[in-house]
Amino acid sequence: MLVETDDDRHLEYEVVGLLEDDESHESYAICYNKANDEFIVTDEIGKILEDEELAQEVLDHFLSLAEESSEDGD
Repeated sequence: MLVETDDDRHLEYEVVGLLEDDESHESYAICYNKANDEFIVTDEIGKILEDEELAQEVLDHFLSLAEESSEDGD
């Protein structure tokens, strides 16, 4: 995924996870930019979430699932 910033830079993000909200059935993609060590969260059509609180909740849930998964693999 290529994102253009306000200062006209282009940053490439890799989709590292997909989550679906159990209640609303909304789908989200968690994307990561390795160069900047930065995550973004998008909706199912690739639009970056403007609701920062929701984006943080989705990211936190994804990271907790990833941590649990890595612990199970030990």
